Amino acid sequence: MNATPNPLPATASVVIVGAGPAGLTAAITLADAGVDFVLLDRQSEGANTSRAAVVHARTLEVLEELGIADELVATGDIVARFTVHDGGKTLATIDFDGLPTRYPYTLMTPQDTTEAVLLKRLRKAGGDVRRPYQVSRVAQDGDGVTVEYTDATGAAGSIRADYVVGTDGMHSVVREQAGIEFTGASYPESFVLADVRMDWPIARDEVALHLSPEGVTVVAPLPDEAEPNRYRVVATLETAPEHSTAEQIQALLDARGPGGAVRVREVLWSSRFRVHHRVADHYRNGRILLAGDAAHVHSPAGGQGMNTGIQDAATLGPLLARVLTGEPDTLLDEYETTRRPVALGVVSFTDRMTKMATLRRRPARTARNLILTTVSRIPAFRHRLAYQLAELANR
Repeated sequence: MNATPNPLPATASVVIVGAGPAGLTAAITLADAGVDFVLLDRQSEGANTSRAAVVHARTLEVLEELGIADELVATGDIVARFTVHDGGKTLATIDFDGLPTRYPYTLMTPQDTTEAVLLKRLRKAGGDVRRPYQVSRVAQDGDGVTVEYTDATGAAGSIRADYVVGTDGMHSVVREQAGIEFTGASYPESFVLADVRMDWPIARDEVALHLSPEGVTVVAPLPDEAEPNRYRVVATLETAPEHSTAEQIQALLDARGPGGAVRVREVLWSSRFRVHHRVADHYRNGRILLAGDAAHVHSPAGGQGMNTGIQDAATLGPLLARVLTGEPDTLLDEYETTRRPVALGVVSFTDRMTKMATLRRRPARTARNLILTTVSRIPAFRHRLAYQLAELANR
C-alpha cells in the first residue's frame, strides 16, 4: 500500500512527466543548471522491470558528460560484436572495436540498473522523483502550463509550470493533451521478452541475431554476478504468451537457434509486447515538449530506443535551461529540428532490419543470406553498420 506522498509545490519552472531514462536525464541536466523542476512518475519506486538492456557508444559519451559513464559501464557486460546467423551458419560479424570513440563496444545492462545509476546522479545534484502521481490533464496558455494530477490516495491537485516535458512513454498523456499526432503503424507479430539462465554455445562477448522461417530471435548476455549464465532473449511470435516458461523458451531456441548445447534452466522474468513504428508529428507545441518513447517508438532491432531517448533529453534539458535564464523561446525550436530527423532515421533503420530479419519465403531468405554474406566481407560496410548501430552519427 502506498504511503501518502509529500505535497507537490504549487509552481515549478519545468514539470517532467515520466521518470524513465529520458525523464531522469532531462532532470539531471536541469538540476545541474539550477533550474527549478518537478519530476513526476505514476509508478511506485521499484516497479520498473529490465525492459531495455543495450547502451550504445553514443549514449555512453552523453553519460560521460554527466559524469556517470564509468559507473554504468562497471554494472554491465561489454559486448565486442554483433553477429547474424541462420541456424548454425554465421552470415555476418560486425565488430565494434574499431569505432572512433572511448567506448568501442555495446554495453549490456538492464534498464532498471541504468535508471538506478541515473537516479543516484539526480539525487547527487539535489533532485528526486515524486511518486506516484498520475497526470490526467495538461493545459497551456500564453503564460504557462497547468498540470492536473491525482496522488496515491486519489486526491486531485495541480501544479503550474513555465514548460512541461513529456517523457511518459508510448501512451503519453502529455502528447495526447498537447494534440500532437503519433504517426505510424504496428507490426503484425508479437514479441517475447525474457531474461533466462541457460547454457548457450555462443561467446558472451557478442549479441547474436538468429534468422529463421519461424521468426527472428536475438540472444544477448546480461551481467551475471547474481544469476550465472544470464541472457536476454527477444523473439517474434505470431501470438506470444503473456509469460513464457522455460520449456517454451527452450522450444523456441531449439527451432531457431544455433543447435548444440542450448539448455534453458530458468526464466527469471518475461513479458510480451507488440511493436510499433511511430514518430510524433512535432516535438513541441508551445510550452509542451516531448522526448523518449513519447516522441518515437520503433522495433527493438539494434537496441536503439532507450539510447535515442536519453540523447533527446540530454539535448533538450540544456536548451530549456538557457531559455529559462533569458534566451529567446525560439531556441527550443532547435530541439525538434535536431532530434526529430534522428528519430525518423532510427525508425527507418530498425524497420529495414526488422523486415529483413522476418522474411519467411525461401527464395527471399536465400537471397537475403547471400547478400548479407557477401557485403559483410567488405570492411567499409561492416564499419558503417557498426557506426550506425552505435548511434555515433548522432553526434
